[in-house]
Amino acid sequence: MKRALITGIGGQDGSYLAELLLERGYAVAGVVRPDAPRYENLEPIADRIELLEADLLDEPSLVAALESARPHEVYNLASPSFVPASWDRPVETARFAAVGATSLLEAIRATDSSIRFYQSSSSEIFGEPRESPQTETTPPEPVTPYGVAKAYAHFIVHSYRRRYGLYACSGILYNHESPRRPLDFLPRKVAHGAASISLGVQDEVVLGDLDARRDWGYAGDYVRAVWLMLQQDEPGDYVVSSGESHSVRELAQCAFAHVGLDWQEHVRVDPALQRGPAELHRLVGDPRKARDKLGWEPQLDFTKLVHLLVDADVARLRATAGAVTRGN
Repeated sequence: MKRALITGIGGQDGSYLAELLLERGYAVAGVVRPDAPRYENLEPIADRIELLEADLLDEPSLVAALESARPHEVYNLASPSFVPASWDRPVETARFAAVGATSLLEAIRATDSSIRFYQSSSSEIFGEPRESPQTETTPPEPVTPYGVAKAYAHFIVHSYRRRYGLYACSGILYNHESPRRPLDFLPRKVAHGAASISLGVQDEVVLGDLDARRDWGYAGDYVRAVWLMLQQDEPGDYVVSSGESHSVRELAQCAFAHVGLDWQEHVRVDPALQRGPAELHRLVGDPRKARDKLGWEPQLDFTKLVHLLVDADVARLRATAGAVTRGN
């Protein structure tokens, strides 16, 4: 039986990856901080995984977790993930996204250098890219504290792979969404707004730049690519993306049309929500390497992803309303 250790297991990607690994017969352990909250995403599989307390900034605790789990594969998904918040907490972002990745690599070297390691990189490392679409060889030009920290982690993985011969990969993941995303993330915000308005719970949703564009995919698809990276004969880095760019306007139109509404009647634009010049507008990935070498294909396109998000929020809101009614 293969064994895997996942940092950030309670988040969107970590929980989807844990489910995928369990389906493939893995023994799965997750790293959580000593002050970890209750993880709603893990409730369906809580009795099938092991949670180990460790801190990414405390290398001895990581060594202890590795010695306990004895994993064949380690997936480092732990870091702050809401990009705009990195401007408010740049030092914390740098510590967890950059130093944390280095601590984990050092812990692997000290424990078992045969462990296969995955680092969750991000399209944010490209910032203001010199070319579009971006590939694995596009020069990083990060513009946010999050992007800079992720770029450091991306480079350190490459350094450890070359110097120490570790099987270490970075997945350059573009925006990937699911019903497990918090409402801070735009696609979930729009989907929740459309669902709420369709059920009469709220009247409008407030958005910023309707012309801003992103390369959006489904988190459940992307973790399959993550797993496939560690199943190859040789380690490498891979862009994981849909290869398509869609605007916020398209997102709103698709979400509201799914519940039979005209988005223009319910979306209000607030210029204060528009991002400043140090943000991203032209990011779109080229996933050909992942398709060709990993045999990876996404199963959900943009429209199906948006419909999934809206349907999940409709179901969630109806369940909440039903619970309140029964409680009364």
